[in-house]
Amino acid sequence: MSRPSTIDQLPAQAREALHTWLRDPGITQTEATERLNALLADVGADQPISRHAVNRYDLKMRDVGQRLQQSRAVAEVWIAKLGAAPQGKLGHLVNEMLRTLAFDLTLKLQEGELTAESLPAVIDQLKHLSLSVARLERAASENVKREQEIRRQAAQEAVDAGTAAARKAGVSADGIQAMRAAILEGLSG
Repeated sequence: MSRPSTIDQLPAQAREALHTWLRDPGITQTEATERLNALLADVGADQPISRHAVNRYDLKMRDVGQRLQQSRAVAEVWIAKLGAAPQGKLGHLVNEMLRTLAFDLTLKLQEGELTAESLPAVIDQLKHLSLSVARLERAASENVKREQEIRRQAAQEAVDAGTAAARKAGVSADGIQAMRAAILEGLSG
C-alpha cells in the first residue's frame, strides 16, 4: 500500500485550513504553503510541508471535485429522464452503476491504487452500498404496489357509489353494467 501523503497525515484542523486557502482564488499555492507551515510551527510540528506536496494535493482534490461534479451531472440527467419512469428502469440504471464501480475498483487494484490491505474495506463498502440500493429498490417497488392498491380501492368505491346512485335514480341493470364497465375502463386506461 502506498504511504499516505504528508498532507493526509496533517491534523484535521490544519487540513481544513489548507482546504480553505486552496479554494480561495486570492491565495496562491505558495501563500497557502507558507500559511500552512506557519500554522504547523505554531502547534509545534517539526517538519514543514513542501510546496510540491501542496501542489500534488491540490491537483488531487481538484480531480476528485471534477469527478464528483461529473457524477452529479450524469445523475441529474438520468434522474430527469427516469423520474417518471417505472422503478425497474431506475433499478437497472443503479445496478449498471454498481457494475461500473466494481469494474473501476478492479482497475484500481490492477494499477496498484488498491492493495490487498485496503481492498477488504473497499469491498465491504461496495457490499453495503449494493445492499442499500437493493433495499431502496424493494421499498420503491412496495410503494408503487401500495399506490396501485389504493387507486384500485378508490376506483372500486367510486364505482360502487355510482352504481348505488344509478339504482336509486332508476337506471336499468344493463345501464348500470355499461356504466361500471365504462368507469373501470377509463380508470385502467
